[in-house]
Amino acid sequence: MLLGNLRRRNPVLWMCVTAMLTAVNVVLSMSIFSVPVPGGHLYLNDIIIDTAALLLDPLGAFVVGGIGAFLGDFFFYPAPMFVSLVTHGLQAVVISLLSAHLFGGAKKRASGGVAVIAGALIMVLGYTVGRAFVYSTPEYALLKLPFQFLQAGVGAAAAWLLCYPLKLGDTLSRTLRK
Repeated sequence: MLLGNLRRRNPVLWMCVTAMLTAVNVVLSMSIFSVPVPGGHLYLNDIIIDTAALLLDPLGAFVVGGIGAFLGDFFFYPAPMFVSLVTHGLQAVVISLLSAHLFGGAKKRASGGVAVIAGALIMVLGYTVGRAFVYSTPEYALLKLPFQFLQAGVGAAAAWLLCYPLKLGDTLSRTLRK
């Protein structure tokens, strides 16, 4: 939670930031912002889901990750929308909780790294199991598995880089105080 207790300090600002990140998640769920791969598309919305989870509290992370992915699927490809709600929602909450509470002060980068790796594993597992149920075939889920790892890895790495070495949370905090 790089933005600290924004929800308690300024709930309207928290709601605006959460809504903006949710909208970005929905936009990144469009096929225009995806890479075609065998069995479907590789989406870039994991970047915003992981980033929001590192920046926001668990509730904000769930809204951006779970509800944002649900809405993106609802508008553009509704079959897996409930899989997205559960998987990305759980992924975002776990990342938010682990990054905030796993290690103490000086080890925030390590907490964030472990958190996004755990989130990536949740995403891969959730979508693999979810696809097997939605499409009634484990073979389809296994076909997409390498691309799920790629999508989760790109999202985790990009979010960690944005939030820790590039200090996106500090930049947003300074901007939001003005």
